[in-house]
Amino acid sequence: MQYNYERPNTLDEALSLLKNSPRKILAGGTDVYAALGDHNNLQNVLDITAISGLSGIEDKGDHWRIGASSTWSDLIDADLPRSFDCLKLAAREVGGIQIQNAGTIAGNLCNASPAADGVPPLMATNASVELSSVHGQRIMKLKDFIIGPRQTELAQNELMSAILLPKYNENSVSSFLKLGSRKYLVISISMVAVLIEPEKNNTINDIGISVGSCSAVACRLSKLEDKLRGCNLDQISSIKFEEEFFSPLTPIDDIRSTGKYRFEASMELVNRAIFKCVDNLK
Repeated sequence: MQYNYERPNTLDEALSLLKNSPRKILAGGTDVYAALGDHNNLQNVLDITAISGLSGIEDKGDHWRIGASSTWSDLIDADLPRSFDCLKLAAREVGGIQIQNAGTIAGNLCNASPAADGVPPLMATNASVELSSVHGQRIMKLKDFIIGPRQTELAQNELMSAILLPKYNENSVSSFLKLGSRKYLVISISMVAVLIEPEKNNTINDIGISVGSCSAVACRLSKLEDKLRGCNLDQISSIKFEEEFFSPLTPIDDIRSTGKYRFEASMELVNRAIFKCVDNLK
């Protein structure tokens, strides 16, 4: 079998190659190579690691831009506001340091695993993805980009060129909690990300709550967000988190957990993550 490997130096060159034929996009390779198993079936490979414009985390004024080749270690080392804490905490949960040095945030999204560590924090912070092709760019909300397990809206002639995050006020905080069968190097049973943007009068201006590993695609708990938005931070402890707030979750039984345990654990993790944010605001 003949293989075709290309490592372009510019984004335009990469997009021209994608226009001509479908290719497996390679950045960190931590998911690509693991998925091969014993089958050496990589045929047309597009290695984007030489494209300088795809790396780096930039302040673009009204939003933040994370280049598609940016690694988890790049994120951990970057000087970022506290609204990024949930994403940084998730970054430290992605495999070992070697994986964090090689694996990319964009690759984690494109792999679209229901247990992808990067999805809940990016979803909680209202992230969007920038998809590029020879025809131009389109911006899509992350919640619309991932449509199922290992399924995305990425077209064959596109690559994800960046992740875009809106800016929150300087007092905003976030948190991330993950439950697994052991402390490190584990696929999650459940994981939760929460972001809270406070008002000056000690109320919640905006809030994002996302849960992963408990549905085919990580999801926002919009009913609970609506309940908490506008609440005084000192009154949150009096609010009962009813099961109806968690209706988007559809956990399954598998080798790691029962669906019932996943659901109950997620309710507890959400509670803890919210109060962790509240404590950080005091």
